[in-house]
Parts: sequence; C-alpha cells; structure tokens
Amino acid sequence: MIPLVYDQLNRFGKDDEFILSLLEKANVHVVADLGCGTGRLTVHYVERGYDVTGIDPNEEALAYAKKKWRGKEVNWVLGDSSTLKEETYDVVVLTANVAQVFLTEQSWKKTLQDAYRGLKKGGHLIFDSRNPEAKVWEQWEQDDTPDLAVHEQTGEPLEIWTTYDGFIDDVYTFYETVKGVQSGEVYVTEKMKLKFRSHETLQQSLEQAGFSSVYSYGDWEFKKATPTSSSFIFHGIK
Repeated sequence: MIPLVYDQLNRFGKDDEFILSLLEKANVHVVADLGCGTGRLTVHYVERGYDVTGIDPNEEALAYAKKKWRGKEVNWVLGDSSTLKEETYDVVVLTANVAQVFLTEQSWKKTLQDAYRGLKKGGHLIFDSRNPEAKVWEQWEQDDTPDLAVHEQTGEPLEIWTTYDGFIDDVYTFYETVKGVQSGEVYVTEKMKLKFRSHETLQQSLEQAGFSSVYSYGDWEFKKATPTSSSFIFHGIK
C-alpha cells in the first residue's frame, strides 16, 4: 500500500459497513486491528465505542493513522501479529485483503496462531480474501487508465499507474507508481505481491489453528460464501 494516496483510492464502502455490522453482531468490545495501515477503518471502530489497538509494520502508514486520531483512545503499535498480547482481545480483524499479503503458508500459519493466542476464549477472528476463481486480476489488467488523487501537501493532481508481472510462483506481482500530473515527478513506485488462497485452503488453515467454529460469507452480505463469490469473509471463533 502507498500511504500517500491510499485513503483517496479506498473510500468507505459496503465492505467496511459489513465489517462494522459483523462486529456489532459478535458483541465485542476489545478490538485488535491487525494490518490497520493508515487507520482508515480503525477510527470507525473508535467512533463506535470499541477499545482499539491498531497494529501495522509500515511506519509511514502508521504515521498517517496517528494523525487521524490524536487522542489516547487508540493504542498504535508498530509491528506484526507477534505483538498481539496473549488472551487480550475479543476480536482480531484483518480487513482490505490484508490476509493476502502473507505469501507463504508458514507466514500465514504463524499469523493465525498469533491471532488465536491473542484472543480471549470465545473470541473472534475476522478477515477477508479474494476468491481466486473470480480471477479479478483479469479485470485489473484490462484497465489501462490511471487512478487519480491529490497530493495532500501541495495540492498537485496525481496519477497512479499500475503495471503487472502477473503470477510468479503462485504469487501475483504488480507495481504502482504515483506521478505528479504537473511536475512529472515520480513520488513513489511500490512493488506489490498477493497470494490468492482457495476457500478450502483458508477454511482448513483456520481449523488447523484451533478455531472450533468457522463461518464464511460471500461478497459482503450475510449469506454463505459460494464458489462464485468474488470475496470471502471468514469468521472463526476460539
């Protein structure tokens, strides 16, 4: 993710509202937002009265997050799943397809184990991931127009160009470049990698991590995920 433009390209939407509704149904209070990034959704948790810890390994993103909520209500932590405190949280949440940045089965397994360890008995793990059968990358690659944003400090219009390497060893690789429209300056180029896991693989990984009850929803609705769902939302209970 590129903190400079991330919030402008990812506005509050159906997916965010679904996560908030799921938290309300789960009747939780202490929330760990793992991979909170710029805090785009984290601040909504705070506004709804949750006790929130926001965790992310990206120092620049976390700096953006802290600007959004300067009070003491959020415990911002620079780190990864290993920083989760033992048996502390009612829910650990990974949103915006953060689950796909864990490229190896070992790293994904460790993340699930850390989340399980950090949850209280009866606690919840919630995350989303794209369905590989939907082949969303085909739509991405057909779009050759830039996304648009504005430099928050100078007001200069920005273009975000994306190029694709495609799949390399089962990992999808692409690049995002942020360029000033007027200056022509390239502000940042970021290499992105994503792992697409099947519904069966994700289900099994949760069960192997110890989650006794596992539910999965499809496409940000309270309906069971199907093979044609473009996105899976998993909900595991310790």
